[in-house]
Amino acid sequence: MNMDAIQKRLLMEVADLHDVPEGAYNLRANGESVGRAVTANIDIKTKTEGSGIDIHIKPGTKNESVHIPVVLSESGLKETVYNDFFVGDDCDVLIVAGCGIDNCGNQDSEHDGIHRFFVGKNSKIRYVEKHYGSGDGSGKRILDPVTEVYLDEGSCMEMEMAQIKGVDSTQRTTIAELKKDAKLVVRERLMTHGEQNAVSVYKVMLNEENSSADVVSRSVARDNSYQKFDACIIGNAPCSGHTECDSIIMDKGRILAVPSLEANNVDASLVHEAAIGKIAGEQLIKLMTMGLTEAQAEEQIINGFLK
Repeated sequence: MNMDAIQKRLLMEVADLHDVPEGAYNLRANGESVGRAVTANIDIKTKTEGSGIDIHIKPGTKNESVHIPVVLSESGLKETVYNDFFVGDDCDVLIVAGCGIDNCGNQDSEHDGIHRFFVGKNSKIRYVEKHYGSGDGSGKRILDPVTEVYLDEGSCMEMEMAQIKGVDSTQRTTIAELKKDAKLVVRERLMTHGEQNAVSVYKVMLNEENSSADVVSRSVARDNSYQKFDACIIGNAPCSGHTECDSIIMDKGRILAVPSLEANNVDASLVHEAAIGKIAGEQLIKLMTMGLTEAQAEEQIINGFLK
């Protein structure tokens, strides 16, 4: 990989990669591809029009992975990429994305990844997307990803969405449409600090019989940061859906939770939950009696909450 030390550190943060990954991958740094590999079952091609790639996964592919992380280390760089995944029937694969931005300059740096997933019948996808920011410049680190998910009959997608540090502004939009017996599971972990803003929008359409969705967000808002969680589950058939927002608010942080449900079928079973509160005093006291300072106790509680 033709990457410098900063880019390699970002790659480790967002994709847990210390070296070239096994399996198929496409690594992108500062707007350019810096490494690509395909396998007999997974092909990656550059789009003929616009910026981005097409990933084709053959039917029956199991126990394989695709890594497509992006890192930016130049101040003032802004890009939008369009990545489409075409997953055949009866697959079981891991897809790792994510973006890390290190900005030490005075211009904003931004990456917007537009990902679409077309998942075949009875396939299972585990998707991991982590966002991370670093650098001591005054320029912002901005990430506005859009994810579209189309699940065919009997398919399942598990999504792990994490943003724990350093991103100044983000608006994550996720749209999903599910067919018969399809299942979507989302686990979001988010922490904001300073003057950061983070908006998460989910719109899940359960269109056919026995489709289901479980969308859960855990977040911590510190300092003067702001968060908005806007999740809507729409039941258009006999189905089941659940959305939950569980947040810790600290300092002068602000959190807006907007869970919503729309039932268009008498057999649609939909539930939403939302809870926002501060760290309980008894939790702090218990840890402090074990020798931790108040700050150390807070960090222990937050780390456990976001794990």
